[in-house]
Amino acid sequence: MDITKDIQTVSQFKQNASKLVKQIQQTKQPLILTVNGKAAVVLQDVETYQTLAAQREYNLTVAAINEALTEFDDRKNWPTHEEVFTNLRKKNGIK
Repeated sequence: MDITKDIQTVSQFKQNASKLVKQIQQTKQPLILTVNGKAAVVLQDVETYQTLAAQREYNLTVAAINEALTEFDDRKNWPTHEEVFTNLRKKNGIK
C-alpha cells in the first residue's frame, strides 16, 4: 500500500471522486479518508469487500463449531442416563 496514494482527505475525495474510485477498482487497494487529520472511513472495491466478508463469515462459523465441539467434549455437562430416562418418562407420561 502506497501510503501517499491511499490516504486522502474527504475534501480531496470530493474533488477527485471519480478518479479515486477508478484507482480503488484498478489497484484493489483500499482508500482511507481522513477528517480533521484522523482516519474516518475506508473505501474498498466490492469484490475485495465480498471476499473479506465471506472470510469473516467462514471464520465465525469455524469458531462457533469449535466452541460447540469443545462443549460437546466436556462430558461433565452431559446428563446422566438416569436423568435422560427420567425426563423422557416424565415427558411421555410413563411411570
